[in-house]
Amino acid sequence: MAGRIPQKFLDDLLDRVDIVEVIDRRVKLKKTGKNYSARCPFHEEKTPSFSVNPDKQFYYCFGCGAGGNALGFVMDYENLDFPQAVATLAGSLGLEVPREETRGGAAQAQREDSNKALYALLEQAARFYQQQLRSHPEAHRAVSYLKQRGLTGQIAKDFDLGFAPPGWDNLLQALAQDDSQRKLLLDAGMLVQNDAGRSYDRFRDRVVFPIRDQRGRIIAFGGRVLGDDKPKYLNSPETPVFSKGRELYGLYQARQANRKLERALVVEGYMDVIALAQHGISNATATLGTATSQTHLERLYRLTPEVVFCFDGDAAGRKAAVRALESTLPCMEDGRQARFLFLDEGEDPDTLVRKLGADRFRELVTAATPLETFLFDVAGEGLDTSTLEGRARLSKQALPYIRQLPDGVFRQLMFRALAERTGLTVAELMHLEAPPPPPPAPEPAPEWAQGADSSQPTPRQRAASDRARAGYSNLAQAAIALLLHQPEMSTRVDPEPLATLEGDDVALLRDLLALLQRRPDSNTAMLLGHWYGTPEGELLGRLAGQERLIPRAGIEQQFSDTLAALVQLPQRSQLSAQVDKLKATNYADMSDAEKQRLKELLQQKQRMDEARNKRKS
Repeated sequence: MAGRIPQKFLDDLLDRVDIVEVIDRRVKLKKTGKNYSARCPFHEEKTPSFSVNPDKQFYYCFGCGAGGNALGFVMDYENLDFPQAVATLAGSLGLEVPREETRGGAAQAQREDSNKALYALLEQAARFYQQQLRSHPEAHRAVSYLKQRGLTGQIAKDFDLGFAPPGWDNLLQALAQDDSQRKLLLDAGMLVQNDAGRSYDRFRDRVVFPIRDQRGRIIAFGGRVLGDDKPKYLNSPETPVFSKGRELYGLYQARQANRKLERALVVEGYMDVIALAQHGISNATATLGTATSQTHLERLYRLTPEVVFCFDGDAAGRKAAVRALESTLPCMEDGRQARFLFLDEGEDPDTLVRKLGADRFRELVTAATPLETFLFDVAGEGLDTSTLEGRARLSKQALPYIRQLPDGVFRQLMFRALAERTGLTVAELMHLEAPPPPPPAPEPAPEWAQGADSSQPTPRQRAASDRARAGYSNLAQAAIALLLHQPEMSTRVDPEPLATLEGDDVALLRDLLALLQRRPDSNTAMLLGHWYGTPEGELLGRLAGQERLIPRAGIEQQFSDTLAALVQLPQRSQLSAQVDKLKATNYADMSDAEKQRLKELLQQKQRMDEARNKRKS
């Protein structure tokens, strides 16, 4: 039956089912304290690290990070899609799953139907281009180009490469059966309309590279010219289904080839991604004519702990690397890594992997320059740090970079590294807050007898982490974790002070508060269900699992203090920046006005720190 499952039904369903009963029917649970434990069904382990919380109706594995509510467990354990999992849980309660018109009314339904039509049309376009690569009289030119680049027919098939033949309206004639189809082709960016109203194919006489989103849907195309036309590379324009500032070429294929993506390699072009994949290096992605953005990085870091950027070693490549560095810094939560690989002049990943082979190329990637080294290289470029002046300038130029790092151990270590390079103490560089204590290790649960039935479906497997991610990388995440464990606190929160704060985690906190204030009866399981299957949902699941970090008493006061500290962050950052700017100047060279201003700023900062410490005590 068509139509969306009502959110109220999903909330009521999660409220009625008992997650302990749902999981125990599939994986034998054993009572351990107030929770239940088992060996995780989603990865191999000897000691149980899978915990089920009956009060908050969610589960979490400290070994692989799997977590969520009863609905998410059924989806992953039985390899079901969302509607099937809902039907399974509803059936266990004797309920029929209702359907309703798409939320938002006819306008939103029309937009969704239009997007579905766009996806279908883009798939048709991809098949058309693939067929032209096999059968068009001019296809030998495209085939020759691909062979000259060292590509095989198999890798061309794996990446769905095609050929846009010469001519103005090949795709138009093949797919535009009526005016509605012509409009869809225009909306999808496959046609160009001139001032006279005439439409013609955007991609002509080019090798064509379909671009897929994370779900594998074709959303756009790139084309490499075969003749002398300009530009050499051409991408689809922005459309209702394609935003080049968010998408990464090859990311879908990388996820398909790697069950667990240990490292992502960011290169500059389609051919680099494909050539590396042909040599067995299947973790490369490329931006689509834009610099690597924070949005790109957040998307990658949700999938992998390490990103390696690969740039030309010339001035343009170094400039691009600095932009990538600036985008990466706000994303560098503890446990994440970034490296920078600079290639010799005239080389790119495509040519280098063919020249050196895959093993040697992997060695270069592994030995790439760490982010911290590159940051200090950039900040200290042209400086003589053997002199007092040089060290003072290094401090001044490095601090703005380091201040972009999220709160955590890595940020503190970077300040310590800067202190070592300048001969100052950390306290002289900045009055750092003490880092949060490391989370306690999960209490080992007793062994239990395996109760899995061999006739049951094979759960989706995850790779076990050497060290399970724990804790919060910033104040917004800490507030979210507290809120997940006591959602009713939302009714006593004024979200207005958060409105001007930036960042994905703050935005998620605002959305969480807004949802809870609309539906104050929502519990933890319902909240996880609202974001299930999204990157935000993965974060919520992990934070919900950090139960051992939640205080047993005084949670409301800690939540209030955390929000207050979060709101003060921009003011503290601005104040610290002013202090650093003045302290970078030799005190003897300061004017009386500057000395007085520094004194006032330090006093103001001391008052803020005292107020903060008072809230903590």
